[in-house]
Amino acid sequence: MKNHNKKTMMGRRQAIKIGSAAMVAGILPQLSWAQRASPAAGNPIRIGFCTDLSGPYQEVDGPAGAEAIRMAIEDMGETVAGRRVELVLGDHQNDPQRAAAIARQWCAHDGVDMLISGVNSDTSLAMTAIAAEHGKLVFVVGAGTSVQTRERANPAIIQYAYDTGALATVPGVLLTHQGLRRWFYVTADYPFGRELQEHGSAAVRAAGGIVVGTAINPHDADDFVPYLKLALDSDAQVIGLANGHAELLKAMAAVDTLGLAQRMKLVGLLTFIDDIHHMGLAKAQGLYLADSWFWTRDADTRRWAERFFARRQRMPSSLHAADYSAALQYLKAVAATGTTDLGNVLTHLRRVSFDDMYIKKGRLREDGILLHDMHLLRVKAPAQSSSEWDYYESIATLAGEDAFQRR
Repeated sequence: MKNHNKKTMMGRRQAIKIGSAAMVAGILPQLSWAQRASPAAGNPIRIGFCTDLSGPYQEVDGPAGAEAIRMAIEDMGETVAGRRVELVLGDHQNDPQRAAAIARQWCAHDGVDMLISGVNSDTSLAMTAIAAEHGKLVFVVGAGTSVQTRERANPAIIQYAYDTGALATVPGVLLTHQGLRRWFYVTADYPFGRELQEHGSAAVRAAGGIVVGTAINPHDADDFVPYLKLALDSDAQVIGLANGHAELLKAMAAVDTLGLAQRMKLVGLLTFIDDIHHMGLAKAQGLYLADSWFWTRDADTRRWAERFFARRQRMPSSLHAADYSAALQYLKAVAATGTTDLGNVLTHLRRVSFDDMYIKKGRLREDGILLHDMHLLRVKAPAQSSSEWDYYESIATLAGEDAFQRR
C-alpha cells in the first residue's frame, strides 16, 4: 500500500476554509471543503456531512468519512451537471440541538442540496426533521434507529447502510438456524439498545429459538460482570450484546474476565472494525456481528480500501464505505437527471439499481430503506489473520429483503 506525500495531497485534493454563515444558536464555525476552483456554470452542488468529528465516534466515521466522500466527488470528476461539487462539514458533537441548528443553517441559508447523516440516532433524527421541513434529501449512514423508517418515515429520507432491525435480525436468524437456539441479551438502557433487543428477540423467536433472559445495563455502566453473570446462570447458548462502542468494549473486557468466550457464543449487535482493532484479535476472536460491508469482501472492496489506506493510513469501516457510496450514488443521480431537484433525483433513485464497490443490486424501498445484502461475520483468531486489519471471516449472507424486514 503506497503512501502519498501529504503536502501534495492537500494541495491537489482539498482546501479547508471556515464556512461563511457559521454562528447559529451558539454553534461554532463549521469547516467546509471545496474542490479545486474551476469555472462551472451555476451555483455549486453542496453536500453537507454532519457527524461526530471530534468525539467518541470520530474514528468509526468522522474525518475519515469526510475523506471517503471526497473520494466519491473526485471519482465523479469534481464537476457534475456543469456545476462544481462542494463538501460542507458539521460536527454535531453528539448533541441533537446542535445537529438541528447545523441542518437548519445549511438548508435555509447555505444552499446545501443533500445531507449525509453520520453516527448517533438522536442527532440524525434531529437533522432529518429539519431537512424534511425544507424538502432536502438525506442519506442516513451512521445512525441505525428503525424509528426513522417507521414513526418518522419521510420520502426524502434514505436509510442507507443498516438499521437496528437488520443488525439484530441477521445474527438472530442465521445463528438460530445453525442450532444456537437459547439467547440472552445484555441491553443498554436507551432507545438504540432496546431496539436491538426487540428486533433480535423477534428474529430469534421467528427462527424457532427462545430468549431465556435479559439484563439491562445503565448507559454509563462500567462493570459488566454482574450482567454477564446473569447470562452465565441462564444456560443460554448465545449472548447478544445490545450496546455498542465504549459499552461493547467494557462488556468484552468482562467476557474476558469471566472466560465466557469458551462457554458461549457472543454477538456484538453493533460492532465496527475499529472496535476489533482496539480490542485486538486475542480478545475479540470468535465474536459474531452483522455488517453491511467489509474491506476484504472481494477484489473491488480491496482496491478501494487500499486507496483509502493511502490517504488515512488505516482500513475503512463500513460507514466510511457507505459515506462514499451515498455521495457517489447521489452525484450519479444528479448527472443522470441534470438537476438537483428533489423530485427528479428521488424518482431516478427509486428506478435504478445501486451498484458500486459498497453495494451490489441495491434497491430503494418505498419506506426509505435501501435494500442490500447484510453479512454475518466472525472475528478471526490471531493465527487466521494474514495482516493488520484482516479481522473477519464471512459466515453467511442474508439478502436485503430478509435482513430489512417490514415491521
